Amino acid sequence: MRPTLASYRHVASGKVRELYEIDADTLLMVSTDRISAYDHVLDSLIPDKGRVLTAMSFFWFETLGVPHHLAGGPEDPRIPAAELGRSMVVRKLPMLPVECVARGYLTGSGLLDYRATGAVCGIELPEGLQEASRLPVPIFTPASKAAVGDHDENIDFAGVVDRVGEPTARALRDATLEIYMRGAELAASRGIILADTKFEFGVDADGSLVLADEVLTPDSSRYWDASIHTPGAVQPSFDKQIVRNWLTGPESGWDRTGQTPPPPLPDDVVARTRARYIEAYETISGLAFAQWPGASL
Repeated sequence: MRPTLASYRHVASGKVRELYEIDADTLLMVSTDRISAYDHVLDSLIPDKGRVLTAMSFFWFETLGVPHHLAGGPEDPRIPAAELGRSMVVRKLPMLPVECVARGYLTGSGLLDYRATGAVCGIELPEGLQEASRLPVPIFTPASKAAVGDHDENIDFAGVVDRVGEPTARALRDATLEIYMRGAELAASRGIILADTKFEFGVDADGSLVLADEVLTPDSSRYWDASIHTPGAVQPSFDKQIVRNWLTGPESGWDRTGQTPPPPLPDDVVARTRARYIEAYETISGLAFAQWPGASL
């Protein structure tokens, strides 16, 4: 008989995830169907979103061939029945206080930095780049970890050294770029551009890095359709861009600069967002989401 969540001690909540302690060595990481945008966690849920994120993470952890924090499979007996498909049993590790971001294309906060300074996180870039331009080589553009509801802040390599020391900072940079390039190569073979992504790392008992949290999901990465990639324009993403577009459009009536939380999402926005997440998983993994534990049809 499987345990219930009440069997475990709840230790932390994030925008999307809930973390429980199984025992002294392992944790249960549960991905909910919550969705966040513009530093707000919305009241509306996206059905199956947590399972898509978990399925994608399992696919990449198993594909990348690097040390990771998984301590069991998707149907591990320690996972409560109600949480199957949305949960990972993971090793308990000391986590490093850096968001490890790799960029192969210029967009988002990186584009804002570039327009202001000609550089991203202290890395000088060629003149004349624009929205969605491919960079000459992928770059490591770390950020400081922020509390829920706050922005991560971009930092330069020296900022990483200040936080974790130079040897670990160099190891983080090398691992981030190597994993990004492995992921980008596989995504490209599926007709998908991996524009950028964020990794988190823990430290094993011997001091080596361990890839942790989620990995290369639509929440932690920007995926674009390579067949319609057009530098100079904002690219449609395989993520919650549908939600962002509705919230900032006239139909929502929401003032992003005000104090009022976002309104509930219309049913069609919820359905289209769910479909986009599933499309990302199936296109990149080559697997059918309907076969994933707990997936609704």
